[in-house]
Amino acid sequence: MNLPNDSRSLELIADDCSFLEGPRWHQGALFVSDFYTHEVLRFDGEGRHVVCEVEGQPSGLGFTPDGRLLVVSMLDRRLLRLDGSRLTEVASFAELAAGPANDMVVDAAGRAYIGNFGSPAGSDLAYASLVRVDPDGTASIAASQLGFPNGAALTPDGRHLLIAETFVGRISAFEVDTDGGLSGRTTWAQFGAAPDYLDEPRATKELELLPDGMALDAEGMLWVADAKGHGASRVRRGGEVVDFVDTGDLSVYALALGGPDLRTLYLCCAPPHRTFDPSTSRQSVLLATQVAVPGTGAP
Repeated sequence: MNLPNDSRSLELIADDCSFLEGPRWHQGALFVSDFYTHEVLRFDGEGRHVVCEVEGQPSGLGFTPDGRLLVVSMLDRRLLRLDGSRLTEVASFAELAAGPANDMVVDAAGRAYIGNFGSPAGSDLAYASLVRVDPDGTASIAASQLGFPNGAALTPDGRHLLIAETFVGRISAFEVDTDGGLSGRTTWAQFGAAPDYLDEPRATKELELLPDGMALDAEGMLWVADAKGHGASRVRRGGEVVDFVDTGDLSVYALALGGPDLRTLYLCCAPPHRTFDPSTSRQSVLLATQVAVPGTGAP
C-alpha cells in the first residue's frame, strides 16, 4: 500500500480486511461491512469489534429510529435487523431485485432504500430498481431504470435522496414525498458525457469517474468515492470537483463523515476495480482524514 506524501494526513484505522463497504457513523462509532469475512465491524475509541456475522454477505448499513442496526444481506437479498445479539429478518425482497443487493440509506422514519446489481453476479449488467423496505417489512419498488444504484445519501430535512449510478457515471436526485415515495428525478451530477451503454468493463475503461459511496456535508456538497480512481472528490451540484483526497495506489469504494465534530472523513479503500479479487485477498483498508466542513449527521 503506497499512500501519497502530501499536506493532507491520512491515518490508517484498520487493514487486513477483505472489502469494506457501507460505512455509517452512529452514536460515537463507525460501523462498516466487510464483505468476504461476512462481518459487520464497529470502530470506536477502544478499537475494532465484530458486531455480527451475516451468512449472506453484509453490505449496506443503517439504523432504525430506536437505534437498532439494519444490515443488507447481499446474496439472498434480505434486510436484517440486529435485535440484541440476534439477527432477524425484516424483509425478503428477492423478487424485486434481479441481482445481489448492495448499498442502503435509511430515513428518519426507518424506511430503507436499497440498491442492487440489476442482474445476477457475473452476468451482463441490466438497469436496476431501487427497493424500498418499510419498517413493517413491506417491500416495494421506489425507482426504476437505474444504472447500478449504489451509494446513497439523504438531505438533513429528508426531502431529497441522492443515489450514485456507478456504471453510467451519474448521481441522480429524487424528491422524497411525505409518505416516502420518490418522484421528480433529476441529474445531480454527470461525470463526463453520459454513456449510451450499460457495460461494466467498458465503463471501467472509458468513464472518467465511477461514483460509489457518498456523504453529504453541511454546505450541501457530496464527498464521492470513485471505484476506478485514486481518491475521493468533494463535488458541487453539477459535477464540479472542489476538493480531493488522494489515496495513492488505492481506490475509494465507500466513505462517511463522522467523528466527534463530524469532520473526520472515513475512507474504505482497496486496489482499483477489476484489478484484484477481494474474495481471496486481504487488501482492503480503512483510512481517515480531517476535512474543514462537517457532515450533516444524516445518513
